[in-house]
Amino acid sequence: MKSQRTEYDSMGPVQIAAGRLWGAQTQRALAHFAIGETPMPPALLSAYARLKKACALANGELGQLTPAQSALICRVCDEILAGKHDAQFPLPPWISGSGTQFNMNVNEVVANRASALTGEALGSHRPLHPNDHVNRSTSSNDTFPSAMHIAVALATQQQLLPALSRLQHGCESKGQAWDGLLKVGRTHLMDAVPMYMGQEWHAFASQLKAAHADISHALAGVMPLALGGTAVGSGLGAPPGFARAAILHLANFTGLPFREADDHFAAQGAHDALARLSAALKTLATILFKIANDVRLLASGPRCALAELKLPDNEPGSSIMPGKVNPTQCEMLAMVALQIMANDQAVALGNAGGMLQMNVYKPLILRNLLESLRLAGDAMDSFNRHLVANCQPDSARLARDVENTLMRVTALAPVIGYEQAASIAQLALAQDWPLRVAALQLGVEEALFDKLCDAGAMAGAGHKADPD
Repeated sequence: MKSQRTEYDSMGPVQIAAGRLWGAQTQRALAHFAIGETPMPPALLSAYARLKKACALANGELGQLTPAQSALICRVCDEILAGKHDAQFPLPPWISGSGTQFNMNVNEVVANRASALTGEALGSHRPLHPNDHVNRSTSSNDTFPSAMHIAVALATQQQLLPALSRLQHGCESKGQAWDGLLKVGRTHLMDAVPMYMGQEWHAFASQLKAAHADISHALAGVMPLALGGTAVGSGLGAPPGFARAAILHLANFTGLPFREADDHFAAQGAHDALARLSAALKTLATILFKIANDVRLLASGPRCALAELKLPDNEPGSSIMPGKVNPTQCEMLAMVALQIMANDQAVALGNAGGMLQMNVYKPLILRNLLESLRLAGDAMDSFNRHLVANCQPDSARLARDVENTLMRVTALAPVIGYEQAASIAQLALAQDWPLRVAALQLGVEEALFDKLCDAGAMAGAGHKADPD
């Protein structure tokens, strides 16, 4: 058997390995864009398969394709969605900024697979031509951004938001379990007034809840699709009703409320909706970074630091120090958060780089945004499963710290004055006395101290927001 076959495109003949389903334009791209080792994200391929199937159905309904041609495209797209042809899509993200080569990779694989299914030679362009039939009524310039939105929307809806909800619930559960557990609050990393450990974890949950709302709001902006704009946004080459029909099929395939963009020129010349979603993800990343660092501070020790929180012993922490266990889930979450922040910078710069009727940073935007969605979802699930679910407070340490904190004197200040209260704290610190002893030494009545400096009463002040 021949090891290679010859295919043709508008520029002439190209040699292709005999067993490959891609065609001439993909082969040229492999030669010209040998950049990195990672191919386009699989989520984009799945989105493109759904998109090509929807377009084939719409073209069939509008008489642009025969029923047989439409059915063949749908059949191959279903095979792609089933993962049967993953190896036929080798292109990296670092190709033309419009994504033309990847769009043609999909077109060529669909056409060649259709040839194989009908007994025609690969590269014969029978019964489907990559451009004339598979690409019918569309352009790379409207299919690639539409596929970007589909891939991002599915990843957000199916992976990111559920993981975020699970972590929020995990933090809420800890907050409820520890609502009555007193601890020392800290500001500037210094001792502050008493609080409940539950308040700390409810705060984490509240931050995550707000992030969920922000991301959900940004996700709504991803639903309008550029499909139907073709080359520059004018819709040249697309029959009336094509975009609406195809997008209706996409909405049915995915269960998401996709719709046609109000302004196709804006949808193809810029990617503001994806930049807004990325910015919301960056805000989530800052929240995750704070949670990770707060938890590892609270767990620092186990004997010579705060040591309020006991983390699960997931794995040994040192190759030289026996018995050491490190807060590795916190470190992982913090690193992921930093990567998401960096990815957002690339997305923002890519969106800013659009010129006239084409933003040529599409693969860059998509690659970084999809990575952020995947990393955030995986990291939150890991942190929730391997840390939050099984972390426990050191109740004895918490009680000892609450008893020793000097900042309980804050409750005396409104009665005896700030200066006198400060003198009590300074005396207790200088003499290494309990706060109660110093207060009584400086003339505070025992009953007044016990009433005002009760840690539970102090922590409960403002515990719940006032009802409207």
